[in-house]
Amino acid sequence: MRILAIETSCDETSIALLESKNSHLKILSNIVSSQVKIHQKWGGVVPTLAKREHQKNLVPVLIKALEEARMLRKSKVTIKNSKLKETLVREEHLYKKLKKFLEQYQKPKIDLIAVTIGPALEPALWVGVNFAKALSYFWQKPILPVNHIEGHILANFIQNPISDLQFPAICLVVSGGHTGLILMKDIGGYKEIGETRDDAAGECLDKTARILGLGYPGGPIVAKMATKFKNQKSKIKIKLPRPMIYQKNYDFSFSGLKTAVLYKVRSMKPRETKKKEFIREMCREVQRAIIDVLIYKTLRAAKEFRAKSVILGGGVAANEELRRQFKARIRKELPKTYYLIPKTYFCTDNAAMIAVTSYFHQKEATKNWQKIKVNANLKI
Repeated sequence: MRILAIETSCDETSIALLESKNSHLKILSNIVSSQVKIHQKWGGVVPTLAKREHQKNLVPVLIKALEEARMLRKSKVTIKNSKLKETLVREEHLYKKLKKFLEQYQKPKIDLIAVTIGPALEPALWVGVNFAKALSYFWQKPILPVNHIEGHILANFIQNPISDLQFPAICLVVSGGHTGLILMKDIGGYKEIGETRDDAAGECLDKTARILGLGYPGGPIVAKMATKFKNQKSKIKIKLPRPMIYQKNYDFSFSGLKTAVLYKVRSMKPRETKKKEFIREMCREVQRAIIDVLIYKTLRAAKEFRAKSVILGGGVAANEELRRQFKARIRKELPKTYYLIPKTYFCTDNAAMIAVTSYFHQKEATKNWQKIKVNANLKI
């Protein structure tokens, strides 16, 4: 089986091709086009700009993905089908590009089209969904809607065999827009036991970076500054709160942490807040506070639910300090627990994770492409 997957949930335009043979999964291509530079001057993702960039990028990314998978074949046909245009009526620029592509290239040998339908930014999601629907119609291939959060969880099985996973599992999905704990009893069997009440961990990092004048995206910048900090040479000591860490629930709240950073900065003279020593110490303490909360709540959940596996996913899971500390704590406190975290490249949004997820749900694919819709607040 071959699956073509499309991911446009936020500011990455991504298309991947996956091949499965005898339960062995192989990623034939996974092309990601990032919009980071476009959104940097705004200090965050602007949904309308994200939508526009997806419209520009989808066809070029599709060509690259098919080319890398050695599935791009020249052809020559004339399209006079109004249904295709009707499907992309709100994506006129994309329609023109796609029509030209379909007239120049053959239908690839795929069995299924998968696409992210949520949760995420609705304008961005609709571009990918409409694109997938147009391909599904024209190529006469079934389509499968995929949950973005489940994609982050199952990204772990791009390279790890699913047979190694033991249930129940506790999954921590931590990214720019989502921070939550999920009890996983099987593939497709999920129960959300904790979620963010306000800012997700990634949002907190972005806002901290903005307050400190470091730019966007905040996660990688804060992590880089934190690693430069040398505690033994610093006279600056900053202590920030660990929001909700000891509450009996498994919810998260990082808005207060961001506010604490803002109040600390405002309480100081502007010239003091611009010093590298202060910025590095603040980044180190913010990162440490977030990691403390994430690890404490995840391990407590693993113990309470007697989890046999702990799974991490999401963009913030690419943070090297988080990865290091999680591994050390699990070895110390839960040595018999199977621990999974994707390679850094597969933590951030990408279509390979959507392809893998669709593989496990392939029986749910439908030829009724007209009914596929976006759900920006989709739950797992």
